[in-house]
Amino acid sequence: MELRIFTEPQQGASYDDLLRVARTAEDAGYGAFFRSDHYLKMGPADGLPGPTDAWITLAGLARDTTTIRLGTLVTAATFRHPGPLAISVAQVDRMSGGRVEFGLGAGWFEDEHTAYGLRFPPLGERFELFEEQLEIITGLWGTPEGETYSFDGKHYTLADSPALPKPAQSPVPVVVGGKGAKRTPALAARHATEFNLPFVPAESAARQFERVDEACRAIGRDPATMTRSAALVLCVGRDDAEVARRAAAIGREVAELKENGLAGTPAEAVERLGRWREETGISRVYLQVLDLADLDHLELVAAEVAPALR
Repeated sequence: MELRIFTEPQQGASYDDLLRVARTAEDAGYGAFFRSDHYLKMGPADGLPGPTDAWITLAGLARDTTTIRLGTLVTAATFRHPGPLAISVAQVDRMSGGRVEFGLGAGWFEDEHTAYGLRFPPLGERFELFEEQLEIITGLWGTPEGETYSFDGKHYTLADSPALPKPAQSPVPVVVGGKGAKRTPALAARHATEFNLPFVPAESAARQFERVDEACRAIGRDPATMTRSAALVLCVGRDDAEVARRAAAIGREVAELKENGLAGTPAEAVERLGRWREETGISRVYLQVLDLADLDHLELVAAEVAPALR
């Protein structure tokens, strides 16, 4: 099982904060550094110094790291137009030497849209934007050099695009997730290399992964070609006192974290991840790190949890 680091910078983080976490994760052997794509804090955090843009951050990390993979959980389709977004992601992939993974979703946090003047359409329309963006972005990347790409949809029209630049990777891994029972699995089956379920019980995850498998089979795709992953909040300590200290630092209760996240001693974390793997078939976990100053937390998990999962 591969462990990845997932951060929420809108809660309060500068680029330098994120760089320290990414370099620590790289040195410790984690598979990837991912970040959310949000423009407004959630809950009681002060959010200072203010939001950092996901793709500008990843462009910086593309040059300031060397081996760790980089991505978003997940870019919001309501934030950017698909043509310029395809250019940005392709450029970051080239800047990183082919280390980008592209997570895309429909967007959900209305307050950040009103705070920064972004339109927030109803859910049905947001999903339509999401569908068309996936089609356009993957279509642009997949168009052979020297040919053009056109698209005539409900929300976007592209005419004779040169479909440049190309990413370094072909294809760029695409991450899709969500709890929708029909449209989301079908969309993932057509476009995604990975299906992610964040912060849900293992039982619910297992049911949704089965729906994704069914959607793959319906279009003749081998379900084994879809990576299954989950995201869990991280709170691991060498002993109960350290676990309690880390839980308090992020404003959570230990009992709640043990029920809903990945919390406890390294042995408890290994046992819980083993159950997740058995119940859901996941091969990848995104560890949501909420205290970005606690780099020892990452190093502990890399040293005492990751080796037991190989």
